[in-house]
Amino acid sequence: MLVKGSDSEYWIAASSIVANPGETYKYKGGLLMTGFYSKDLDRTFDEVLFLDEIISENASVNQGNAPMDQDHASMHQGMQELTPGSVVVDEKADIKISSSEGTISIAELYANPKAYTGKTVRVQGKVTRFNSAIMERNWVHIQDGTEHEGKFDLTATSSEKFIVGNTVIIEGILAMDLDFGYGYSYEILLEKVTAVK
Repeated sequence: MLVKGSDSEYWIAASSIVANPGETYKYKGGLLMTGFYSKDLDRTFDEVLFLDEIISENASVNQGNAPMDQDHASMHQGMQELTPGSVVVDEKADIKISSSEGTISIAELYANPKAYTGKTVRVQGKVTRFNSAIMERNWVHIQDGTEHEGKFDLTATSSEKFIVGNTVIIEGILAMDLDFGYGYSYEILLEKVTAVK
């Protein structure tokens, strides 16, 4: 569906529903994909927003969804809640991890992001969430028990896989003020992360 907003228009994709002419529909959240090729339509979209569901304005639950097509099903797999790992975790885990030599705490990264932006840094923490193959990368969330002004969750992207609950040391390049569109932005993000053996 091509959605026209107040100042822009964009494509969205959702499971099939029976829609009534003249009725208003709503959605919340979503997963933004760029350069997405649809096998069903034989078309590449510059940007498309994949939704968990789309519902009538008068309904609280979407009824009678048809099975997802191949494209939507493949992208829906691994999605949790509203987004990829792309939403910062809002629940602080009960974690206390002593920093190893050469690592930087999450609190320090949030307190002084400009000092580390563009640099390779190491962080030790516990994996609290992992989502694979979203926007051609894996998303991992790390907490170490520290926080700065209520910020305690570090999001990182990687080609490697991580197991939730494992304590790891990761190394990556810190980026600052990244915006993937549709409200999915990051104050800081650790990119091209690898696990330190």
